[in-house]
Amino acid sequence: MKNKLQYRVQGMDCAEEVSLLKRELVTLVGDDSLGFDLLNAKLTVDTSTTAASQADIEAAIKRTGLTAVPWQDKQATVDETFWTRNQRTILTATSGVAGLLGFLVETLAAEGSAGWANVIAKILYTVSTLAGCGMVFPKAWRSLVLMRPDMNLLMTVAVFGAMLIGQWSEGATVAFLFSLSLLLESWSVGRARNAIGKLMDLSPAMANVKLPSGQTQSVYPKEVAIGSIVIIRPGDKLPLDGKVAVGTSSINQASITGESVPVEKKLGDPVFAGTVNGDGLLEIVTTKAAEDTMLAQIIRMVGDAQSKRAPSEMWVEKFAAIYTPAVMIAALLVLVVPPLLFGGLWSDWFYRSLVLLVIACPCALVISTPVSIVAALAAAAKHGVLIKGGLYVEAPSRLRAIALDKTGTITEGKPSVVQLVPMNGHNEEELLVRAGALEQSSTHPLAQAIVAEVTKRGLKFPLAEQFEIIQGKGARGTIDGKLYWLGSHRYLEERGQETPEVHEQLEALQKAGLSIVVVGNNEHVCGFIALGDSIRAESAGTISELHKLGIEKIVMLTGDNAGTAQVVSKAVGIDEVKAELLPEDKVKAVAGLVEQYGQVAMIGDGVNDAPALARASIGIAMGAVGSDAAIETADIALMSDELAKVPWLIRHSRNAMQIIQQNIIFSLAVKAIFVVLTFAGYSSLWGAIAADTGASLLVVANGLRLLKA
Repeated sequence: MKNKLQYRVQGMDCAEEVSLLKRELVTLVGDDSLGFDLLNAKLTVDTSTTAASQADIEAAIKRTGLTAVPWQDKQATVDETFWTRNQRTILTATSGVAGLLGFLVETLAAEGSAGWANVIAKILYTVSTLAGCGMVFPKAWRSLVLMRPDMNLLMTVAVFGAMLIGQWSEGATVAFLFSLSLLLESWSVGRARNAIGKLMDLSPAMANVKLPSGQTQSVYPKEVAIGSIVIIRPGDKLPLDGKVAVGTSSINQASITGESVPVEKKLGDPVFAGTVNGDGLLEIVTTKAAEDTMLAQIIRMVGDAQSKRAPSEMWVEKFAAIYTPAVMIAALLVLVVPPLLFGGLWSDWFYRSLVLLVIACPCALVISTPVSIVAALAAAAKHGVLIKGGLYVEAPSRLRAIALDKTGTITEGKPSVVQLVPMNGHNEEELLVRAGALEQSSTHPLAQAIVAEVTKRGLKFPLAEQFEIIQGKGARGTIDGKLYWLGSHRYLEERGQETPEVHEQLEALQKAGLSIVVVGNNEHVCGFIALGDSIRAESAGTISELHKLGIEKIVMLTGDNAGTAQVVSKAVGIDEVKAELLPEDKVKAVAGLVEQYGQVAMIGDGVNDAPALARASIGIAMGAVGSDAAIETADIALMSDELAKVPWLIRHSRNAMQIIQQNIIFSLAVKAIFVVLTFAGYSSLWGAIAADTGASLLVVANGLRLLKA
């Protein structure tokens, strides 16, 4: 963050304020250096590529008439007064009550009451108008001074225009409904903002640190040093990232990875802040400071993602920049042309021009898209899918091809026992137990896989005496008084115990990409164990689902041998395989897919596949919960090792796009209908603002549906 300045800009809650800021700042730092988060009124300025000083930037902000204060991750609310927190609500309520009282007094005046009733009614309508537009007038004045008409100026002109022609009640009604619209809109936006804010509440307020004396002390997580011992009681949330030092337990990691099933944790396993301990008591050694935990990174990434706007957001902003001035000109023409050229009544067409100003307000159109994008980002984060910008919310919906790494993506990324072939009167259990006894002290991945299979089956290891490692070949030892050996196919050949039948079987398994461990004694071969990188249980189903979603081409890119790659691809239904690739070969393969299909995703581990991830239209990192580099590299990070999240991501993206398109079409359609009604003389000021308010609420509510994705 050294090269970034962040501000909370008071009053920056619509596209008009963004345009004002851009007008002053783009010449200083460039468009690419600016980030706007409307929902949090946050401005980010990247100063790494500019000579402009902080003072220059703050002076430019001041010229817009807006007030900026340095950003704090947790904005202080202690010093806020009751009025500051509830100003919009109080003004809206005052506007509504005063307007209603004015209507009642005016009704009494119409029934023959004293003349003073009309005066009181007008006073009440004036109070209603001033309260309803209290937060609009300053923006309207700024818009007028800078000669950049916006919706605030549209509303102000419409309200005072109505009063000018004696439509006091309609002017007050417009002011109240517009204020109510902004209030409800603010509440709806708050819901989207709070969905992300809740991520910050996942981490507990205090950490129980174990002191050298053995006692515990509760301290704030930010005060806990790396390497400290923290006690995690059953049911507690973890305050920091770390590794298990003492104890075993199951951890609910849903808040980070989206996994629905708790994960068993034992000595040395990594654990993450914001996750929930099960029924075991744990002691963890902290590995990161509070501001660097996986949860903190996710919160920062989701927050930064809001400033990376989607294409639809940028389109709406450009449209509104042209649309608002055009509406002002159109209203002026409606006012002037019919009376001058066709003899229309000035009062009649003045009223219609005011109605046109009200209905043309672009607020519903402008606010609906960012609300939808943030709701989509929050829902994805809740499901363990970290999307790093509005651009990448939309991109998965347009994918036509996907490239996948094999190891760690389609497969588990670690060896496991695939096949047991006992021989000469031995059974599978005997074969595993003999191999396990010889391998139990080895750190080799194949040895650990065999030991894991023995443990999984609930078998017990006999003691291997006179154990000896045969360097580069295998091991041997005495089990139950008899010498057994274990080694590779080559070691079997060296011993001279291989038969043509055994040779044929071993060659076939090796061509399939499997590693072979042979077990025998001095008399015969007891059998052999085939190990391989097992295919993820969900891989085949996920590939099938991607095809059903309309993905035209799915290609596996791997550095592994062609035989292994072909076996894996056939098992899961991959369309095409490119094997024995170097990193630069993967980049060329992805580039070819992009040229042919346009929109292509690359899915990999986020580190070894970084160049290919960068070359694709979108890079998706698998299992990013274990890798800081994965989060930094990819456009989208799947926090858990679940390939099945990819079809969910595509459906989520398509749903978001549908909702955004629905909102844009609906907003424009409502305005088009009322424009026609206005020219036909069938619309009114209060009807226009009611329609615009209703449209704003409907599109925002529609966008918030994404929170329940």
